[in-house]
Amino acid sequence: MLITPAFAQAANSDVFGTATSFLPLVLIFAVFYFLLIRPQQTKQKELRRQVAAIKRGDRVVTAGGILGTVQRVREGSSEIEVEIAAGVRVQVVRDTITGVVKAGEAKASADTKAN
Repeated sequence: MLITPAFAQAANSDVFGTATSFLPLVLIFAVFYFLLIRPQQTKQKELRRQVAAIKRGDRVVTAGGILGTVQRVREGSSEIEVEIAAGVRVQVVRDTITGVVKAGEAKASADTKAN
C-alpha cells in the first residue's frame, strides 16, 4: 500500500504513451523545416548561383550595403573589382556579395533617382 494506483498505472505505460509525448516536438521541427530552413536553403543556393555567374557590368550589393558595378572579374580568384562611384574602384571578395541587382531593378532605381 505504499504505491498509489496512479503511480502504478504510469509505470505500466505503453509505447503509444511515449510516442505521443514526442509528437509535438516532431511536429514543431517539421514546421520549422518547411517554413524556415528549406526556403533559406533555396535562397542561399540561388545567391551562390548568381555570384558564380557574375560578369562585367552587373550591379552588385556588398555585405556592407555598398552598391556598385562590376568592372573586372578575376577567374580563379575570389576577388572582384567593383566601381562604387565615378572613378572609384575597390576590390571585394566574392563571399561578401549579398545580392546581384537585376537589370530591371537597377533601371527602375535610376529612374526614381532622376525624378
